[in-house]
Amino acid sequence: MFKKTITAAALAAICVAGAAQARDQIRIVGSSTVFPFSTAVAEQFGKTSSFKTPVVESTGSGGGLKLFCAGTGDQHPDITNASRRIKKSEVEKCAKNGITNITEVKIGYDGIAIANSKKAVKFDLSLQDLFLALAKNVPTGEAGKTQANPNKTWKDVRSDLPNVKIEVLGPPPTSGTRDAFAELALEGGCKTIPWIKALKKKDKQAYKALCHTVREDGAYIEAGENDNLIVQKLVANPNALGIFGYSFLDQNADKVQGSSINGKDVTFENIASGDYPVSRALYFYVKTAHIGKIPGMQEFVSEFTSNKAWGDEGYLADKGLIPMPKSERAKFSNDAKSMANLSM
Repeated sequence: MFKKTITAAALAAICVAGAAQARDQIRIVGSSTVFPFSTAVAEQFGKTSSFKTPVVESTGSGGGLKLFCAGTGDQHPDITNASRRIKKSEVEKCAKNGITNITEVKIGYDGIAIANSKKAVKFDLSLQDLFLALAKNVPTGEAGKTQANPNKTWKDVRSDLPNVKIEVLGPPPTSGTRDAFAELALEGGCKTIPWIKALKKKDKQAYKALCHTVREDGAYIEAGENDNLIVQKLVANPNALGIFGYSFLDQNADKVQGSSINGKDVTFENIASGDYPVSRALYFYVKTAHIGKIPGMQEFVSEFTSNKAWGDEGYLADKGLIPMPKSERAKFSNDAKSMANLSM
């Protein structure tokens, strides 16, 4: 029987040819909060266009931006989702790795839910309650003095709250939800204490360390980037609370309920109006150097920024996205069409 052999040189040539062949599928990484919206657009795009369905991975906002900023070429992602705005330091890291053109697209708004099982009592919390429950250090009662967080139960935080152990499942430091929770909820509660609010002008670094640092004694449990897993754990443990985006609360409304914060329930209407205090913007970032090299990128962005997707009656609103006002949608739609370069 004739046996065909491949020389080392021929094998090397095949490998080089394979490596040189352009990727024909968009690769998207980033935020677990934006993940269901991006996945919905990717699936719709795959069904209605001649391009392959993009691959979407949930890596967290920070993790996604790290991958995105590592370089250009087939081995690096084309788009990253983020549940916070890109940081100046991340833009600088991108630039160091040859990524100087990035298009920013804000897609809408989301609220961060502090939820528990529907089998448990619904919590009515203030921002200050959240700070006193979850900060690493809290005030002693004497102006200027802090101590390691002594609060073990919610009743320790406020006398009319349940006598239940503080156990909160939340995202890790790589998550944009964690960043936004620290800024909106923890700092929001922290600055209600007059001497801490005054500290911001005197020593911004000390203020941020006090207001943004989460306790590490087991009361806050890092539950990874999988928000569906947090929902499952809340169902299994009615005493625990969990932190995740409104869309996951909306999709699991038969199992979990959102706490009211400062007297406002986490609803579509309250987030859209700005009344719910723990709300933030959602984004994706496009590596414009990959436009024209990875098939379908401009078309995918067009699908995402179409009224049928992100509009008031769009399919993303059905998934829990809070649409932007028309004027904002027009601005970011134009930026997406022209692939406008990001300005900080």
